[in-house]
Amino acid sequence: MRNIDRLPFILAGVLFLLAWLLGFPMRAQSAPLGDVQCTLIADAASGKVLYQDGTCDQRFSPASTFKVPLSLIGYDAGILSDEHTPSWDYKPEFNAVKRDQKTVDPTVWEKDSILWYSREITRKLGAENFAGYVSKLDYGNKDVSGNTGKNDGLTHSWVNSSLKITPVEQVDFLRKLLARKLPVSAKAYDMTSAIIPTFQAGGWTVQGKTGSTRLANDADKIRDKRSLGWFVGWAKKDGQQIVFARLVVDATRTDMPKGLKTRAAFLKDLPLLVK
Repeated sequence: MRNIDRLPFILAGVLFLLAWLLGFPMRAQSAPLGDVQCTLIADAASGKVLYQDGTCDQRFSPASTFKVPLSLIGYDAGILSDEHTPSWDYKPEFNAVKRDQKTVDPTVWEKDSILWYSREITRKLGAENFAGYVSKLDYGNKDVSGNTGKNDGLTHSWVNSSLKITPVEQVDFLRKLLARKLPVSAKAYDMTSAIIPTFQAGGWTVQGKTGSTRLANDADKIRDKRSLGWFVGWAKKDGQQIVFARLVVDATRTDMPKGLKTRAAFLKDLPLLVK
């Protein structure tokens, strides 16, 4: 009786082997989409890695961490003026979530991570200038083409689309920002530093930007159920300055945007990671 029960499995194995030997096409089983986590901390001046854990060389959407380079761009291009200018009113055509339906200035933009304000900056830049700035800043893969066939790079490329960056590249970009080695004006550096949110963590004064998004994956028509959380920035304590990037990509549901949860965890961990 046991041999009869096993017969279908034996036949299936034989047929699979014959198909392989005869070269018949077989549908490959896609590998499961795995979790990715990285924490990377480096000395801002020397670039020496002070702490590294996880996969830090894989590119993902920058999501709202792109507001750091976009701040530099906006101030350098003269679209942004100071911490509170310009102040733009919300318009229904922005189609924003309810919490973002308000008047926004540069400080509120960074603090509350307002997507429609970012899109107004890039619209005022225009596609050519926008692409030129991202290329000059050498930011990630520099691809602002947007979603295939949608011609939306000017307003969508940095949110789960064509523009991607690794934690290593985030840290390298931030080191250049602090060293003022990027092709932007002194005012752009000053104003960006003035509007990036500030936090305290065990004696460290931390400035940084979160990023959150749900991932999409068109390969083999598999739906990527993971979400992404970034926290990137710089910190000072007792004369020491560091730059950092933390990235979490997994399918775990959270009661807050994953970037905010990633930030909270990093601020808690920082005093233990760099002593």
